[in-house]
Amino acid sequence: MHIDLGQHRAIVSGSTAGIGFAIAVGLARAGAAIVLNGRSEASTIEAVRRLSELVPDARADGIAADLGTAAGANYFVSKAGAADIVVNNLGIYGPKPFAEITDAEWDHYFEVNVMSGVRLARHYFPRMLAANWGRIVFVASESAVQIPAEMIHYGMTKTAQLALARGLAELTAGTGVTVNSVLPGPTRSEGVATFLREMAKSKGVSEAEVEQGFFAVERPSSLLRRFASVEEIANMVVYVASEQAAATNGAALRVDGGIVRAIV
Repeated sequence: MHIDLGQHRAIVSGSTAGIGFAIAVGLARAGAAIVLNGRSEASTIEAVRRLSELVPDARADGIAADLGTAAGANYFVSKAGAADIVVNNLGIYGPKPFAEITDAEWDHYFEVNVMSGVRLARHYFPRMLAANWGRIVFVASESAVQIPAEMIHYGMTKTAQLALARGLAELTAGTGVTVNSVLPGPTRSEGVATFLREMAKSKGVSEAEVEQGFFAVERPSSLLRRFASVEEIANMVVYVASEQAAATNGAALRVDGGIVRAIV
């Protein structure tokens, strides 16, 4: 299968590192023009530089804006221009006991993880329908269907993303627009890699042993039995953004290493 996105322009939110950056690289390698996004000017400029280094012929721009706020999202869309692929990757997470999660934290998680995608979709989705072609992809998580007891607020926002994506997909009937969700499992992002190194050092064991222990205790249902690479997650997003994925719409596509014990 040859994926050619040379005629398309893609926005990837939260794309200065991790899964978001890998998605931007994957889309650029498929020929799409890319708009990267980070909260700080420095990280956004650096991400554009790194992408251009990895994909020398890339057409890449970067816009620093906090999409977790209405003002930041409005600024972003005023600068970003047209796009027919929108990947809502921006997200925050962190463990916290349920009884200690404040109203402000609930609001913040919802604003960043859910409303950032709502705001981008509200701007670009009508334009995609008018053009009769477009792709919106929400990067959710296996935590959307297996809510982690230590991160209930995070899991709730990921479930909300699935509902949002499916609802938007219902509005695309008979058009060339699709809206889907991708559900990564545990992934070796920069933050996870740092955590593994620090944990291995503190315990006096290898990183491989820490990883094995994590899947034995924390994610025993994993069939992959390792962290996925960011590129493995990005591959699914690139496919969903392609012409070849026209018949995939309203779907929640798992890239979770088999952690979710369900057939569908």
